[in-house]
Amino acid sequence: MATPPLLSTKKCPHCQQWSSWQQNPDDRCEHCGELLDPRAQQNAVAREELENQKMPTIFLIEIKPEDGSVVRFFKTIVRGGQLLFATIMAFLVWLVTAVAA
Repeated sequence: MATPPLLSTKKCPHCQQWSSWQQNPDDRCEHCGELLDPRAQQNAVAREELENQKMPTIFLIEIKPEDGSVVRFFKTIVRGGQLLFATIMAFLVWLVTAVAA
């Protein structure tokens, strides 16, 4: 015999009636139609906005094609320094994590 799915209920903050709740941010009250958890809905919207924001993968100095050869040379040196710094920081984070564990 298959076990029935677990049911959960939540008291509506608007009408104070109990409604079945699937723990989704867009679950609505069976009686008044309002959101059962308005804060979860706001958090889901904020989380989605954060996920959709374009984030740069790494902050490296940009070398443009129209830069002169001398400028490109120095920007390449600066970019190498940035990558070296990021590598050292990543190693230190790994080392602290490995020692702490």
